[in-house]
Amino acid sequence: MARRNILKMGDPLLRKISRPVEKFDEKLHVLLDDMIETLHSVGGLGLAAPQVGVLKRVCIVEYDDELYELVNPVLVKSSGKCVDNEGCLSVVGFRGLVERPEKIVVEYFDRNGKKHTQRAEGYFARVFLHEMDHLDGILFADKMIKKLREDE
Repeated sequence: MARRNILKMGDPLLRKISRPVEKFDEKLHVLLDDMIETLHSVGGLGLAAPQVGVLKRVCIVEYDDELYELVNPVLVKSSGKCVDNEGCLSVVGFRGLVERPEKIVVEYFDRNGKKHTQRAEGYFARVFLHEMDHLDGILFADKMIKKLREDE
């Protein structure tokens, strides 16, 4: 495993649309392992492959001591609305208020190609959606309705 550099806002790779994963192989496992080590080294809640310079539809979420490895995730259902505070490992210096669905259902594959369905609500749903946005070249700052200082 290796810690990878996290790209910062302004890097053009963060604005590209990621390609679907077609092979569930050792290369994917290495990417996921490196992303986990990178996330743990900086203490975040999630990390998407484009943030470490890999344009694949892969992201990880760690929430309530549970790790989720999402390969080719798809939002299949959403409902409600809520506004809450978000930050990003690729957007340094500020946070912002973002409106997102309150409840979601996401389908994805794990590192071995097994399909999963995850229901999430509240901040848990927000973390999933934030990471999935990265796969389409979207940063939370694009959806921000109010900018906040880093310490707010």
